[in-house]
Amino acid sequence: MENQDIIKELITAYAMELETVQNYIAASTNLDGVRCEVIKNALSADIAEEMTHAQTLAARIKTIGGIVPGSLSLPRGQQSLQPLEDTTDVVGVIKGVIEAENGAIAQYNKIIKLSDGRDYVTQDMAITLLSGEEQHRREFIGFLKEYEKD
Repeated sequence: MENQDIIKELITAYAMELETVQNYIAASTNLDGVRCEVIKNALSADIAEEMTHAQTLAARIKTIGGIVPGSLSLPRGQQSLQPLEDTTDVVGVIKGVIEAENGAIAQYNKIIKLSDGRDYVTQDMAITLLSGEEQHRREFIGFLKEYEKD
């Protein structure tokens, strides 16, 4: 099948988005302290958007001839977003979010390049998703500046 390499990368992005949802739920629930509310609220708001990204990717995988995998077939690798022992470590969570966003940005750039000249619909979708990830990263870079200033 001519789209197998694109489908493989879409599945990787799909797995990353679902893992991000899981880790944002954990972080937005586990954080403690008076300084964490803004971050908890930002993560909670991003959960719905990340889930929409996963649904968009799943639809595209199916449309171009792939099979959307179930949970047992999806890799996990977001070490930096695993629950922290110190539930007041807001900076650790922020850095984990930035690292996860960097990973998503790299994956969408890979899909954009791979689909260039071959699958413009997938490329356009990846460009749109990339924009959202860049906005999330920018938001958390701003948070990091403020939290590290204290």
